[in-house]
Amino acid sequence: MTALLDLRGVSKTYSSGALEVAAVRDVDLQVQAGDYLAIMGPSGSGKSTLMHIIGCLDVPSAGHYSLAGEDVSGMTEAQLAVVRNRRIGFVFQQFNLLPTLSAWRNVELPLLYAGVSRSERRQRALTALGRVGLADRVEHRPGELSGGQQQRVSVARALVTEPDLILADEPTGNLDSASTADILALLCELHEQGRTIVLITHEHEVAAAAQRIVVMRDGGLAEPLTPSQAVVGR
Repeated sequence: MTALLDLRGVSKTYSSGALEVAAVRDVDLQVQAGDYLAIMGPSGSGKSTLMHIIGCLDVPSAGHYSLAGEDVSGMTEAQLAVVRNRRIGFVFQQFNLLPTLSAWRNVELPLLYAGVSRSERRQRALTALGRVGLADRVEHRPGELSGGQQQRVSVARALVTEPDLILADEPTGNLDSASTADILALLCELHEQGRTIVLITHEHEVAAAAQRIVVMRDGGLAEPLTPSQAVVGR
């Protein structure tokens, strides 16, 4: 079976004058369609750089990365932008919602960039908001929503293009414990519906919600953990 995400020998080195810093070192990682993977690691471990590569926000210095069977390692920025818009739904720690737009207007933005008609954009945005339990908040602006509700809007925005992958980068980092549990339950529900989710986190309790956990240290992958081991290790 071809993996949805297939990283082979992926490395990323940043240069500043004569200084070179290896942020990611020789990573091999495969994620099948329908997986729920958490990537854990402390600050400076390389997980954010790996997230940027998986999300096609950056390209590796060495190695190969294929998404849905397509090698994206050597794509141009314009080609990567198309892949990001069509194949990946992003959920960030900072909700990245436009404060002057209503919930549904925020959710429709990826479709606007993709050239989808206005009527279809609205319908798909309303459907996505309904799926995350916000059918009664579609006209509310971000400032009129709680933190947990704002993150639900960002999840709806990630879903609206029907992407191959949902990439969640510290999605509970700005939430209280009740909202954190709410968002993790939503991600689990989406996984049960067949969504492929890659979750980036430094929190053991958050990682424990995933089906599979890998740990990054010094730019490389250390031993994998089970969800129960993540809870014990907190």
